[in-house]
Amino acid sequence: MDRDLVERAMAGDHDAFSELARVSIGRLYAAARLILRDPQRAEDATQEALVAAWRDLSSLRDPERFEAWLHRLLVRACYREARRGRRRWAIEMDIRPSDRIEHAIEPDPAAALADRDEIERGFVRLDQDQRTVIVLHYYLGLTLDEAAIALGVPPGTVRSRLHRANR
Repeated sequence: MDRDLVERAMAGDHDAFSELARVSIGRLYAAARLILRDPQRAEDATQEALVAAWRDLSSLRDPERFEAWLHRLLVRACYREARRGRRRWAIEMDIRPSDRIEHAIEPDPAAALADRDEIERGFVRLDQDQRTVIVLHYYLGLTLDEAAIALGVPPGTVRSRLHRANR
């Protein structure tokens, strides 16, 4: 993250904050969606995190820690959204027109689908704390110590959650 941009946003520059939000929103939403497993709730949590970031930006002490601070706000927003208990179910299906030639040989997508299904079933069985650590570490690329800071828990707690989730 550009330190100058963060400092300008901290000073109240709306355009600087808009740029920070623009470069962060996709990654924040993707992480929230993985944590919450619901697109609408992920949108709500992402929006809530960005609003909190704008509102509380002056409390950020070190501009270099902006991304970790923003991830912490997102995790807190995801936890609040999960506690609300709202369940919205949506079924998404990607339908593509078939342009296969009658006898064309294509790789069987069943194996990849079975792998994806097995991973999805395992991911759904994890509790929210375990899912959050998986997303922060493997998806966002945070070290375990950075994930501990983002979650506001000791590093040992993050390590044990990751171990249980991987098991």
